[in-house]
Amino acid sequence: MENCLHRKVEDNRLVTCYAFEMFRGDLLTKLRPFLFIAVLLLLWQIAASRQAVHVLPSPWETLAGIVDLARQGLLLKYAVASLFRVTWGFVSAAVLAIPIGLTIGWYLRAEMAFNPLIQILRPISPLAWIPIAILWFGVGDLAAVFLIFVSCFFPLVLTAINAVQGIPAVYMNAGRNFGLSPAATIYRVLYPAVMPQLITGLRITLGLAWLVVVAAEMIAVSSGLGFLIIDARNAGNRYDLVVAGMVVIGVIGLLLDLLMRSLAGIKSLRWGVVTED
Repeated sequence: MENCLHRKVEDNRLVTCYAFEMFRGDLLTKLRPFLFIAVLLLLWQIAASRQAVHVLPSPWETLAGIVDLARQGLLLKYAVASLFRVTWGFVSAAVLAIPIGLTIGWYLRAEMAFNPLIQILRPISPLAWIPIAILWFGVGDLAAVFLIFVSCFFPLVLTAINAVQGIPAVYMNAGRNFGLSPAATIYRVLYPAVMPQLITGLRITLGLAWLVVVAAEMIAVSSGLGFLIIDARNAGNRYDLVVAGMVVIGVIGLLLDLLMRSLAGIKSLRWGVVTED
């Protein structure tokens, strides 16, 4: 009897130790990104305090700049302006590029006809379109939206083409064997097969759109986070506001990426993705 009780006590101790080790491992994994950020902030503070000429603001000065912008109402105003342009340019590109890419990928003759033109236009930097955008649309929102549209359109077309061409032939053959109509094949085979790759392409392209809008706002418009950075630089060398704008751009970019990653977790969009339960 005593041996059994002793064995149960030892088993309970082992279970407790194992649970504690698992909890500590999970806690360290979750805290690792925050520890890395803390180290970067410390290095930033050291670099700011040791510079001979005060150009780089410290983390506290940058935080004060963000608070100052928020109090003046400029932070929300400029962030909304940038998100407005990104939304219109990105959504417009996705609505046009994805159906066009799926059609070109589905029909070989369409790919042979349009692929050379796509490959010629695709390598052109979106920023190279700035003079043409200003010439066509003037200085304003339309020019920035056009630049975002151009930056997203061709990557999404290529993503859709590759997604269609990457569908295993066995899926299409199975659809034909079950007697699916062309419309049913598109809805029940093509759509779920290409969605994982399209979600990845949309996620990458949204990050590209966020990069382009900042550059476009420095030249083609008079509002937005990109304009905030260039205006703070020109108006008295307010480098605290410059870095504050950079930090805000990075945080919003992170939130947009998390939003796109969450789409991959939707059950109806996860067809073809292998997960471990």
